[in-house]
Amino acid sequence: MKSATKKILAVSVAIALGTPMTAMATNGYFGHGIGMKSMGMGGAGIAMAQDSLASATNPAAVALTGNRIDFGINLFRPNREAKISGTTGPGPTPGMFDGTYDGNETSMFLIPEFGYSRDLGNGKAVGLTVVGRGGMNTDYDKVFGLYNGANSDKPGIDLAQLYFSPTFAMKLNQDHAVGISLNMIYQRFKAQGLDNFAGMAADGTGDNLTSGSYDSSTGFSVGLGWTGKVSQILTLGAMYTSKADMSKFDKYSDLFAEQGDFDIPATLGLGVAVKATPALTVAFDVTKIYYSGVASISNPLTPNLLNCPAMGGTDQSQCLGGDNGPGFGWEDMTVYKLGFSWQYQSDLVLRAGFNKGKQPIPASETFFNFLAPGVVENHLTLGATKTLTNGAELTFAYMHAFSKDVKGSGSIPGAFGGGEVDLSMSQDAFGVAYGWDM
Repeated sequence: MKSATKKILAVSVAIALGTPMTAMATNGYFGHGIGMKSMGMGGAGIAMAQDSLASATNPAAVALTGNRIDFGINLFRPNREAKISGTTGPGPTPGMFDGTYDGNETSMFLIPEFGYSRDLGNGKAVGLTVVGRGGMNTDYDKVFGLYNGANSDKPGIDLAQLYFSPTFAMKLNQDHAVGISLNMIYQRFKAQGLDNFAGMAADGTGDNLTSGSYDSSTGFSVGLGWTGKVSQILTLGAMYTSKADMSKFDKYSDLFAEQGDFDIPATLGLGVAVKATPALTVAFDVTKIYYSGVASISNPLTPNLLNCPAMGGTDQSQCLGGDNGPGFGWEDMTVYKLGFSWQYQSDLVLRAGFNKGKQPIPASETFFNFLAPGVVENHLTLGATKTLTNGAELTFAYMHAFSKDVKGSGSIPGAFGGGEVDLSMSQDAFGVAYGWDM
């Protein structure tokens, strides 16, 4: 049995590592939840350990899940659109760049997940999760002259992130546990169709701005967690994940601030789970995502880019790729997650949830976010777990992110001809997971 478990573990990790990790995530560029059970509850799970993937949300959970393996796959379908109006561009023709642009040339994405937990005895446990926790993709259907001029490349980006997270946890007593994870992270990125920005690079060349080929980056962060059962019906939880210190994207050193630096923001979360009845558990999480801690994400396009000498300014550090170069202008995001788990029958659990967060893109920053329109706010989720005759569990989760529009306001700088960019997005995802206690 131990030999079979080791083989399954090795194969599952290999599959997860070998699967393309490309997606548009839901809370900014993070997923709305991790693990199919949590995802069916709006992403709630800080205070509710349901499977071996729960430690990716709260490292303390691995002390509560026993000996277990889970793996699954999520089929993700975002719908991205941008509307351009009021442009004149560098030429004399009013409205020459106006139109509706479909960002769905690539429309479907597969996102794998894998979890493993092992009880070591004496209240100690270890675990491993391999998950895609964030990503961003746009793949537009036609050339946008304000971005690439006469070049034939259609604008778009592709960002994918994979977390490989060994975890250690221990019970402080019968009701409280703490845990720590080392998140070893791989991310890759490509961009194309940004040729009009080449002359605005801090190094004066723009050679590493829009190659259309992938570059990779690695780094790490630390996750901390606590969970405590404070009464027979009430469990609390808390988690913190540090900002990930990532190596630079050398091929995009003229695009991202600080010469291609693209760290991953810190997150902080609190959760509560209430056993309302013997069959019904209600979970509620509040999570803060600190996008402001990463210059390439939070620095505004304007006034930074307009202070670049190539745009008539005097500060070279505010050119693309500079120490204070432009970013996407994203603000910090607070996300609220409400979930319900109902033991409908002895072998069937039903779930539902709602996830809400104010999208991070100001109306003045929609021009650059043509590439990264992560604007959805409200998500409805459904899920279920069926226990099979062999004792294993088959779990399903569905998520719909309702359409959200962000109307641009002073979004296209006058130096680019003025006008507005309006962003729109909706999303659907369906996932299935298989797991069992060992």
